[in-house]
Amino acid sequence: MIVVIAPENDIPNEIEILHQLFQEGLQYYHLRKPSKNYEQYVNYLNQIDKKYHNRVVVHHFHELVNAFELKGIHFQEQKRRDHIDNPGQYFKNLNMFGKTISASFHDPEELENCYFEFDYHLLSPVFSSISKPGYEGRKFDVNHIDKTIVGMGGVTTKNLNEFERLGFKGVGVLGGIWQSQDPIKSFKTLYHLKYTNGNQ
Repeated sequence: MIVVIAPENDIPNEIEILHQLFQEGLQYYHLRKPSKNYEQYVNYLNQIDKKYHNRVVVHHFHELVNAFELKGIHFQEQKRRDHIDNPGQYFKNLNMFGKTISASFHDPEELENCYFEFDYHLLSPVFSSISKPGYEGRKFDVNHIDKTIVGMGGVTTKNLNEFERLGFKGVGVLGGIWQSQDPIKSFKTLYHLKYTNGNQ
C-alpha cells in the first residue's frame, strides 16, 4: 500500500494535483494540516471531488467522519496515547462503520506491544526524512512484528525494495511527492514499482 500524507502547508494547485493522484490510483490520502481549524478542514474537503472522499483519512477533527464519507481516522502519537486506553469512550460519538483506524508510532517496541488493533500503523523515520531535515532514519526491521506496518521517512523510488526487505507492508510518503518537481510522475513511478513487484 502507498499512503500519501498531505503537505503541512498548502501548496499551489494542491487540490488539482491531488485529483490527479487519485486518478493514478492513490487509495490512502492522509489529510494532516496542523494549522487548519475545523471550518478550514471542511472547506478543504469540499474542494475534493466527493467520489474520492472514501480515500481520505483525517488526522485532526475525527468527527468529520460523521459529516463526510471518509476512509477513516488516524491517531498521531500523543493522541493515541491519550485516548486509546479507553477506546470505547472515544469512538462512542463517531460513525466508524466500515472506516479504517490507523496510528503513528516512532518506536517498534511500542507498536508491537500496543494491544489496540489498528488497521495499519505508520512507523517513522525508517530513512532520513525528505520533508524534515535532520530527522535521521533508524532503519527499523519489523519482520518479526505480525501487524500491517507502513514505513515512513525518506521514501524514494530507489529504496522501495529496502522497505520491503525490512518487513514493511507499504510506504508513507510526503516529501517524496510534494517536494518533487513532478509529483504525479513521482507517484506513478512509486505506484508502478510497488504494484508491479506484486507488493500490495
